[in-house]
Amino acid sequence: MTLRLDETHDVGIGSWIGSAQRAEGDFPLQNLPLGVFRRRGVVDPRIGTAIGDRILDLHRAAAVGALTLDPGLHEAVQARTLNPLMSRGRKALRTVRSALHALLREDSRLPRPPDECLVPLGEADLLLPADIGDYTDFYASIHHALNVGTMLRPDQPLLPNYKWVPVGYHGRASSIVPSGTPVRRPLGQQREEGAPAPVLALTRALDYECEVGAWVGRGNPLGQRVSIGEAEEHLAGLSLVNDWSARDVQRWEYQPLGPFLAKSFATTVSPWIVTLDALEPFRTALAERPSGDPAPLPYLDEGETRGRSGFAIELEVWLSSARMREDGVAPCRLSRGNFDQMYWTPAQLVTHHASNGCNLRPGDLLASGTVSGPTRESRGCLLELTWGGSEPITLPTGEQRRFLEDGDEAIIRGRCAREGFAAIGFGECRGIVLPAEEIG
Repeated sequence: MTLRLDETHDVGIGSWIGSAQRAEGDFPLQNLPLGVFRRRGVVDPRIGTAIGDRILDLHRAAAVGALTLDPGLHEAVQARTLNPLMSRGRKALRTVRSALHALLREDSRLPRPPDECLVPLGEADLLLPADIGDYTDFYASIHHALNVGTMLRPDQPLLPNYKWVPVGYHGRASSIVPSGTPVRRPLGQQREEGAPAPVLALTRALDYECEVGAWVGRGNPLGQRVSIGEAEEHLAGLSLVNDWSARDVQRWEYQPLGPFLAKSFATTVSPWIVTLDALEPFRTALAERPSGDPAPLPYLDEGETRGRSGFAIELEVWLSSARMREDGVAPCRLSRGNFDQMYWTPAQLVTHHASNGCNLRPGDLLASGTVSGPTRESRGCLLELTWGGSEPITLPTGEQRRFLEDGDEAIIRGRCAREGFAAIGFGECRGIVLPAEEIG
């Protein structure tokens, strides 16, 4: 497998920002993810990059001349969202990444930006990184599909189309929220087995879904397809996603058209977009398809890039209940999986989405669907972990969970590590469940 590496991946180059040197941190010099933040007490949002425990304010750094870019990129980093920069494509993102690396490396000969350009992470509100026009959620983990299918259709867990087509549905962009935003327990129609009629009630089967989101950078015109060889040129990078789900509502409403109100009430995303260039050292082949599975149709066949089109991202889900926090008990880990276990790659999701001429636009979000692996520990949602609620899990306080209770906080973390390279992370994707009446 050939990796496309340059000096921005060199583990031997550190940053003059001391906190970026910590091995356990998510944001060393080799990461440089992009996001949007607001310094507390300031109205205007700014584009920034996370470095150690600081945010470099790209708007201000460019304005004072510390970050030198061509006029088009200078204007793009002074926008209120990442959409203008993302629309310029991966080459523009690579140029900004190189300029940031040159400025922040420990042996930089460039003048250091003034202190006003560096904002402590603890003094900033992290916002959505882009204006999201459209959101699509896929079903790209075969292990998740098999587990859920086994619960619903023991005789035919996978429907006939699964191994031929990346299955997805159009989600609700307006209810996507940044990490840390409380989530309202939703109402929905539910029907108990054998009941004569459904009822409208608060969900009793609230779940998280551990997912990875791919952000569209350069779009495609309506009617124009995106070839598999060009698909990654249309992606800006990846984030973590929690596609909250009301399983009892979903069970009643999903036929015949799929998810609707069971998922549209909230989707949480981590605030930082880790660029594909930062992820280059962590490319991998996806797990081998089982013997006898069909090869992808030609338009989805990645050919020579097949061995490097996946990403080795270790994903963990942690839970903290209200009682745990009251008792001073740290969050407990529920699961650990890896994004390299997916059946379909991000490039295939892009190509299939645009195969009918659908126009993707800068800032569109394509989520992977629940990331699950072949072991119980790697199941990416409570529906799987508790097998539909029949096998509850026990928390350190002795509390049991089949699904999420009010006061529970779900925390998703993602990290990439490989020998010879600096480990990088995504930051946290977290949200706490509050009773409906507690949110105005």
